[in-house]
Amino acid sequence: MAVEEGRIGIVAALVRTTFLVQAVYAKSSREFGLTPQQGQLLCVLMAQPYAMGSLSTVLGLAKSSLTGLVDRTERNGLVRREPDPHDTRSLRVALTDQGRVLAERFYAETCRRVEGLPVGLEGEEREVLAGLLGRIIRDNEVPVVFMES
Repeated sequence: MAVEEGRIGIVAALVRTTFLVQAVYAKSSREFGLTPQQGQLLCVLMAQPYAMGSLSTVLGLAKSSLTGLVDRTERNGLVRREPDPHDTRSLRVALTDQGRVLAERFYAETCRRVEGLPVGLEGEEREVLAGLLGRIIRDNEVPVVFMES
């Protein structure tokens, strides 16, 4: 069975779209002096501070990798560890004032760039795409790692 010219299957489409979005994210990160992982961390923390265990789950990182990421980002003055008010044995990670300013600028620019990716789609097509991707995200219980713009 021949594939229509210019058409690709669902697996290739999703994987290639992931690479496309990651490339945009990486470029934005570099321009803001961040690694892509630091950019992702800042965006996640925009919504709220997270306990290290929860943050590990949300970001899909091993605890040792997360500790290194938080350490480096903390040294840059963008995040801080603070006591968890609900669990005195636990620490949570929060944005500093400097981190919040940078996160908001990084987030706005990254949203602007990602918003431009489906430039060839009309309004209704964009809504259909967002709806279908939203169903995939809900069905797979993907945590909120990037707030709604």
